[in-house]
Amino acid sequence: MPAYDKSDLQRRMQGAVEALKHDLGGLRTGRASTSLLDPVTVEVYGANMPLNQVATVSTPEPRLLSVQVWDRSNVGPVEKAIRSAGLGLNPMTDGQNIRLPIPDLTEERRKELAKLAGQYAEKAKIAVRNVRRDGMDALKQDEKKHEISEDERKKLETEVQKLTDDTIKDIDAAAAAKEKEILSQ
Repeated sequence: MPAYDKSDLQRRMQGAVEALKHDLGGLRTGRASTSLLDPVTVEVYGANMPLNQVATVSTPEPRLLSVQVWDRSNVGPVEKAIRSAGLGLNPMTDGQNIRLPIPDLTEERRKELAKLAGQYAEKAKIAVRNVRRDGMDALKQDEKKHEISEDERKKLETEVQKLTDDTIKDIDAAAAAKEKEILSQ
């Protein structure tokens, strides 16, 4: 059984791209996005729960998030969790509904967020390079066990490198788009 598995490498590299897109989705731009509140956890019923398990988050306007808390007794903890999440949002409570106006970003904050997007992209590239290394190691193992020839190994290494290059292009494109979105608000 060869150690090299192209579909596994593709799946793992694609996973790094998906993780990056999820991370970038959580970065605040000037527009409201429900994914902005993904990292928020609320302490209710004696446990920490993701916000989306105790409330419905929506964007009724481009610069406003609305959090509809299902249980009236959780309004206080939800408001506290949003306030302490470090997102720079100021919750306004109206019954079981919490409104979150999205303030304009300062130039300094935009630069910080763009830098953070770059760091996320670098993390994803490192993950992809690790997958590439695993693939190359697997090919060398297969050649050592005489399951593939040297020529075949070289051909497959070129394939792995092309897959890596394409995935890194995707990562760069996603990061560049997010940085542009952050800086051009």
